[in-house]
Amino acid sequence: MSGPLKGIRVVEMAGIGPAPFCAMMLADMGAEVIRIDRLTESLLGSGGTVVDRGRRTIALDIKKDHAKEILHKLIARSDVLIEGFRPGVMEKLGLGPDVCFEQNPKLIYSRMTGWGQTGLLSKTAGHDINYLSLTGVLHAMGQADRPPAPPLHLVGDQGGGAMMLAFGIVCALFEAQKSGKGQVIDAAISDGASTLGSIYHSLLEQGKWQNQREANLLDGGAPFYTCYTCKDGKYISIGAIEPQFYQLLLEKCELTDPIFARQMDKSAWPEIKQKFTELFKSKTRQEWCELLEGTDACFAPVLDFEEAASHPHNTSRNNFIKINGMTAPAASPRLSRTPATPGEIFKNGHHTAEILNELGYGNDDLEKFRQIGLIK
Repeated sequence: MSGPLKGIRVVEMAGIGPAPFCAMMLADMGAEVIRIDRLTESLLGSGGTVVDRGRRTIALDIKKDHAKEILHKLIARSDVLIEGFRPGVMEKLGLGPDVCFEQNPKLIYSRMTGWGQTGLLSKTAGHDINYLSLTGVLHAMGQADRPPAPPLHLVGDQGGGAMMLAFGIVCALFEAQKSGKGQVIDAAISDGASTLGSIYHSLLEQGKWQNQREANLLDGGAPFYTCYTCKDGKYISIGAIEPQFYQLLLEKCELTDPIFARQMDKSAWPEIKQKFTELFKSKTRQEWCELLEGTDACFAPVLDFEEAASHPHNTSRNNFIKINGMTAPAASPRLSRTPATPGEIFKNGHHTAEILNELGYGNDDLEKFRQIGLIK
């Protein structure tokens, strides 16, 4: 592996949600990530997803006596530990921060949860949609005449969770270079999603945001910042906020009705949106692409996942790659001198013997571990 994190070793306790995505980001950037898998398949299978790329994997029954010994050896030789269990689970396994710091004072002990390590809900189960519910973010999503729309888990798990955790890890690694000391990262999806919503809290304080869906500039309320249905049932997006871009949109669409001049007059928005709705239904998505794509009218077709992989812009930047025969988004961001390099995808436990050998266990030890059900 190459990349800016080359030389950093990360131990990832297998799980679902943001922790694996964070580990993928670190692996893409060159970190050596070793995933501790269970002997049985997880909810998402046996380690064959795009998010599993770029790391080695060892499968253990972590409740067996020898497992703790193996994990302690591995953690002692690593820079980062990532775990996404409920608070207290790692302590019950004998792998809590205090124990790990005794063996490795520079360890970055990274904890990923929904509600956080403390707080009234810290030990309560939940998922992305629940964590977003307490942040105000979910309330702002969707159409005004129906309940909030359950979003993909990009805002909570991936953005508020995985990316905040990755940022914290890199910050802690940087600090450890100076202090020689590790620390615990308490990353919570609900915390991170709230942070992502900072601008909306600011707008609310300034009286520029209404706590009502489809009533604001960026939530689909503005007719010049929303999606429309085309003649063929496909969709386009319009984001012409700035006056010059909005004016170009009007010119390209040959719109001269005086109502369109009232861009920032909210009382005119319903009528403008209705006229846009009728207009965009008059052509197919492709016809609108031929007229507007590539201009400053702030336009784009709404593509599905399969269409996105073959769009000319995405192909020109190699935004999608093949890993193990599967189409996958390329790593980002792009670094000029030490670029990210997504690695292969391996099934759970593929490197079990290899990693145990590196830790000093011989073939006789491996056979004993198989007999007691510690490994397969």
